[in-house]
Amino acid sequence: MATFEELKLNKQLLTAIAEAGFTEPTPIQARAIPLILAGHDVLGIAQTGTGKTAAYVLPLLMKIKYAQGSFPRALIISPTRELAVQIATATQQFAKYTDLRIVCVYGGVGMKNQIKQIQQGVDILIATPGRLLDIYFEGELPLKQIEIFVIDEADKMMDMGFMPQINQILELIPAKKRQNLLFSATMPPKVMQLVEEFLEYPQIVEITPQATPAQTISQSLIEVPNFKTKINLLAHFLQNPTWQKVIIFTRTRLFAENIYRFLKRKLGQEAVRTVHANKAQQTRINAMNDFKEGNVRILVATDVAARGIDVSQVSHVVNFDVPLVYEDYVHRIGRTGRANHKGEAITFVLPSDEYHIRKIEKIIKMTIPRLPIPAGVEVPETDFEEKQAIAKAIDDQRKKENPDFQGAFHEKKAKNISSKKKSKAKSISKNSQKSIKKSNTQPKTNYPKTKNKSKKKTSP
Repeated sequence: MATFEELKLNKQLLTAIAEAGFTEPTPIQARAIPLILAGHDVLGIAQTGTGKTAAYVLPLLMKIKYAQGSFPRALIISPTRELAVQIATATQQFAKYTDLRIVCVYGGVGMKNQIKQIQQGVDILIATPGRLLDIYFEGELPLKQIEIFVIDEADKMMDMGFMPQINQILELIPAKKRQNLLFSATMPPKVMQLVEEFLEYPQIVEITPQATPAQTISQSLIEVPNFKTKINLLAHFLQNPTWQKVIIFTRTRLFAENIYRFLKRKLGQEAVRTVHANKAQQTRINAMNDFKEGNVRILVATDVAARGIDVSQVSHVVNFDVPLVYEDYVHRIGRTGRANHKGEAITFVLPSDEYHIRKIEKIIKMTIPRLPIPAGVEVPETDFEEKQAIAKAIDDQRKKENPDFQGAFHEKKAKNISSKKKSKAKSISKNSQKSIKKSNTQPKTNYPKTKNKSKKKTSP
């Protein structure tokens, strides 16, 4: 369908859509909206940045229509606080000309204000699973009137171990007359299990093969020998003025914090912000807002934010570390190239990351182009500890593929043990010889003979 009018949306929604700057529906919206309006359970599979949120929010707003009662009639759950806030913002934007009451609840902040909002009345509730259950068990959130239940980013939900909470939520909301919608960028086995338990005769809308990156993203990787070379590469690229809006993804909170401090020293306090799980929720929200509004040029983040960053015109994404959850690669690079804008994603690859890159390339069904380290970037020697860590990681990967493989690291260790045993045996032998020699050279001592005082008995 070419226009939103052809999707039979009401005037209030069409006005809000036009004011948001959207002129025509994306493929996922064009195919999913009619099915949802018709009352089907829907499984939507599409790349990040293709408009999945609007694909379920717009028909949901059409079906809920207007404020009614005190308790929620539609429930949307997401894996992270950032994504929950993003969904709430989009929903409020599209519901601008309705009287629908939209409440967003998530962890990391106190429940008091969130409970107060719910008590004032709610039609559409957006929540993270943990906080939803916390408020429910406080006795402040009846869920018996839920008519539409949406699970967004289902693959991340499974990765983060939310299946027990989802099962609890499913037990709490009525099964009859409930429409279920599930959206995801990838379909690993755990999500397929959820689909079987959650959806009833679903209509499947798959816009592209699962885990396929958007065509608007230019991908590349650079092989590096060590951590210090990564830092030098990062500093080199950030000198380029075309790198206008940059997200740097790291594997751990510690790396995120260290890179943030390095860039703050190099580029200044106002150039960079960081988002990771150790940050207070309000700090994370402020950092995201600063980045969205263009007040800062660089955002350093862990995967906690990979699915909650909806920022237009991100010019570059840097995978400082290769993700160990391979589907996260698609979500990370999907922060650029959104809404048909061009974007670039560069990944730094250590020798121990080659194994993971091969797995990622298998998932995305393409070979990521290799680029050389740019001229002028210093490549320091790899220190001994990092060499050992890389060698051990490679051995562990090979053992994972072949349990009988012992590995160079193992052989070296065995050799060292054998060498130590030989050295110990040699040392014992030498000590024994010294002891024998010493005993042979010791002067003999003549002890006095003791007289036998016992008398010989004679027979009578």
